Amino acid sequence: MKTLSRISRWFFYLLLLPVVLGISGWQGWAWWSWASAPPIAKADAANAANPNESQAIQIEIPEGTTAQQIGEDLKSAGLIRSLSAWNLWTKLQTLQNRDGSFQAGIYELSPTEPMENIANKIWNGEVMQRSFTIPEGWSMQQMADYFAGQGYFTKEAFLEAAKQIPRDKFPWLPADIPHLEGFLYPDTYKFTGELTPQLVINQMLSRFQELALPVYEQGKGTTPYSLLEWTTLASIVEREAVVGSERPQIASVFARRLREGMPLGADPTVEYALGIRQTPDQPLTWDQVRTPSPYNTYENTGLPPTPISSPGIASLEASLNPSNTEYLYFVARYDGTHVFSKTLAEHEAAQDAIHDGREAAQSEPKPDAKNAN
Repeated sequence: MKTLSRISRWFFYLLLLPVVLGISGWQGWAWWSWASAPPIAKADAANAANPNESQAIQIEIPEGTTAQQIGEDLKSAGLIRSLSAWNLWTKLQTLQNRDGSFQAGIYELSPTEPMENIANKIWNGEVMQRSFTIPEGWSMQQMADYFAGQGYFTKEAFLEAAKQIPRDKFPWLPADIPHLEGFLYPDTYKFTGELTPQLVINQMLSRFQELALPVYEQGKGTTPYSLLEWTTLASIVEREAVVGSERPQIASVFARRLREGMPLGADPTVEYALGIRQTPDQPLTWDQVRTPSPYNTYENTGLPPTPISSPGIASLEASLNPSNTEYLYFVARYDGTHVFSKTLAEHEAAQDAIHDGREAAQSEPKPDAKNAN
């Protein structure tokens, strides 16, 4: 039997109701209209005005759940009016030889939806999509903390998965890298069902392959950097740049220092090595800056062995072929911008000016709150 049209199906319902319910046709139709209507769709004005009454409800249907149990769960959640109407709808799908069945998954359903809409969503597997967002400049450790905080999986599970290099799926990944730091592209990702570390990693590597890799392939004929070096430099630029327009200047300073064999002197590499984050009130100490580490770009020349964060496309583009400026130094102001200098003397003068300005601002008397306008 071919699937009935919508009009024919409802006419079929009308004919079948007296048989199933043992009542007259019009009584059956009236009952079906009530039973299949949204539980709150015809609520009084007071209830309709309450926004909490129409909020979507998330409901999970595990694998192997029977149609009867699904109906009971929906009724308990206030999503359908009648279990009998649900069971009738289910039987009609069998009578019509409808392909498929109810699908497991997490669904976002509204009590304002008619029962048939809800049933069709579950039958067709229209599961709820959820998402997670990884900001530019996050390290794997920050990602691990985020996923654990959201309750998706443990920090340890994510960090362990990020040590596995899936070169079979992503053959462009550099050789001999100890983990995937820098190649997990920062973006917003959608998913359905259970989120696992491997799903996260596959999505993020795929996005790097889709967005970042073509940029490198187009420019690698003119860039002096390997894929690993490019991503590493971009990851430092990402962590240094607060104001987006300064990315090219920051990249140019680092590129010139690399060409001249000077240490990069990048604070974020020291922070990465020590697992800390400095603040204006707690800057890096002299001892911290002098702590030996392959990632300490004050102590070592060249780039660190791996990226230190996940760079976005703007930092990647700025780092591919940096402009050749005369700047060799920059120092951060306390508003997110930097002062760029050509000589060490200019740089030290800028440092002193910023330091003195901050001390003066901190020593200014605070206005009396009672007399403040």
